[in-house]
This record gives sequence, structure tokens and C-alpha cells, in this order.
Amino acid sequence: VKDSSRRDRDRVWPVAELDQFSQSGLWSINVPKAFGGPEVSYATLAKVIEIISAADSSIGQIAQNHLGVVAAIRTVSDKDQQAVLFSEVLKGTRFGNAFSEFGSKRAADFETRFTDAGDHVVVNGQKFYSSGALLAHLVPIVALDDEGRAWYAIADRGAPGLTVIDDWSSFGQRTTLSGTVIIDNVKVPKTHLVPGYKGYDKPTADGAIFQIIQVAVDTGIAQAAIDETVQFVRTKSRAWIDSGVDNAWDDPYTIQAIGDLTLRLHAAQALLEKAGHAIDTAVAEPTAETVAHAQVVTAEAKILSTEIAIAATNKLFELAGTRSTLAEHNLDRHWRNARTHTLHDPVRWKYSILGKYFLNGEKPPLHAWS
Repeated sequence: VKDSSRRDRDRVWPVAELDQFSQSGLWSINVPKAFGGPEVSYATLAKVIEIISAADSSIGQIAQNHLGVVAAIRTVSDKDQQAVLFSEVLKGTRFGNAFSEFGSKRAADFETRFTDAGDHVVVNGQKFYSSGALLAHLVPIVALDDEGRAWYAIADRGAPGLTVIDDWSSFGQRTTLSGTVIIDNVKVPKTHLVPGYKGYDKPTADGAIFQIIQVAVDTGIAQAAIDETVQFVRTKSRAWIDSGVDNAWDDPYTIQAIGDLTLRLHAAQALLEKAGHAIDTAVAEPTAETVAHAQVVTAEAKILSTEIAIAATNKLFELAGTRSTLAEHNLDRHWRNARTHTLHDPVRWKYSILGKYFLNGEKPPLHAWS
């Protein structure tokens, strides 16, 4: 955690930490057993990301798109392509991402395209919000074909024409290894051209899988903030003048607030686990009903995780007191990380998904934000 604070303050890339994380085998935990992977429950996968994110939410986020792409390969690739790409993942290869584009009307509007060149394709475009790309081994690029369908063109990080610029300047999630990706006539072999659009042509768990990892990151941030609050109150904070107690941890209002925050965290964690099991069911038996259920439970978890992450990181300062705002503690990183990461997809639309589903029986849309 101390190193996490230092990396945030000085914006130091987590090079050694990322190597250790990806070489541990945890980046292959959703590779199917048929290809030599552990294929753990998505409840377990989410818990792993939550634990990592409690220590360093940037590192937790870096793994997000990698794990999402692994899931997509399982859903849409043929056996030969799965064998090639899963073997890479099992060796510790890290996928970055070059999905989103800066300045488009909607998140799913893409200008990046590829053209067929025989045994490979040639990709051109520009991306932003490319978490993990700076230290990735392979960079999946979302690019459109002539029919406007979105594919993952998985390029080698060192491919000629692929440039990743370290220009991520957000006040939160500062070391997610993100930035601008320039794609200038980048060649990608067709063995690494994944038909991502097929994951949303019919009901699959792909969208919920991308979402649950976002939920896990926010839940981890909330856990970290509550842990820091408790530690600070018990070691540094002073009792309020009118409290009639000698120790800050005996303040009845502080006790009540910690109880409230912890309860809300536990509710978010319970829904996160429930969402993981719902996704397991949707992966094993992808029907309109199982997929919608997985999406809805994940949306519920997303709402609670966002709300507790924002509340806990804000309440930290009220309960810990003025001393907690000193730069030497860098406790504001938790709020900055929560505020930044929870913007990925707004919870006001999650409430809409729930209302439409429970009131009118309307299933959620099929895309990576649902």
C-alpha cells in the first residue's frame, strides 16, 4: 500500500508489480479448462480483482480489459484461434487495450478500421483510454470491417506503426498505463483477428463480464478507504471537544458511521459474489434469460459498489479529521481513484436497466457497458 501511494503521487509505472501479477497465473484464471486454464468461477475472479484493487486500484484496472478479451475469445473465436491465443495467455502474455476513441458522439462509435491484405489485415486509427497498453505484450484494437462490424485486431505491442503515448492526465487512476494509441498501417495476422461483434449479436455473458471487473475495482477502492479510515482514527485522530470521550474511536458518531459504511460495503461484496455466480450460469448456458439475469445482478452490484466507493472515500476525511488531508498521507488518492473509475459507465443508467427489467420485463441491451 505504501508503494501504491508513492506510485500515485509520483506517477510511477508499476512495472515490477505488473510483471509479478501477470506471471502469477492470475491473468489466466478465466482460460477454459479445455485449453489448460483453471477456468475459475467469475465470483472468484471478481474477488481477486477486488483484493488487488484494495492495494492498488490502477493495477486492478489494468487487468480488466485483458480478462474481458480472454472471455470474448472463449465466446466468439473458433477452436484453432482459441488454441493460439489461450496458449499466449497461459505463458503470461498481457493484453492491453485500444478500444475507445476520444471525441466521438457515443462510446461505441468507432472510426478505426482495417482492410484485408491476404493473410493479415492493415489497421488505421487512433484510440484513447487505453488502460494497460503501455506495458502490454499484445494490444487488442477495436476496428471496424467494411460492413461496420467491430473486431479485435490483436497487434504486437512492438508492431511497426503502433505508438502508445504516455499522456494520461486524469487526477485519478494515474498509473493505469493508459494514453493515446496511434495506429498507422499496423499489420495484424488473421490468426489474431477476433470477431468481437459476435459476442453481442446474440445473448452472451461478455458484457456482464466486462462490467463485473469494473465493479470489483470499485469495491476494492471502498475496502481500502474504510481500512485507512479505521487505521487513522485508531492511531492519529483526536476525539471531538464535545464528545466526552478520550479517544476518537469511542466517538459514538464515528462508531455509527463506520458501522454504516461497513454494512454498505458488505452488501456490495455480497452482490458482487452473486453476480459472479450468475455470470457462471450465463457462460455455461447462454440464453436470453440467464444473460439478462447476469446483467441485472451485475448492474445492482455496480450501483452499490459505486455508491460505497464514493461514500467511503469521502467520509474518510470527515471521520479521520483535518490531519488526514496532509499531503504526506496521500489519502485523497482513494477519492480521486473512486471518482475517476466510477465514471466508466454512469449508475443512473443502471437504475434505468433495473426499472425496465423489474417493471416492464425489458431485458438489458447487449453491449460491453451493460
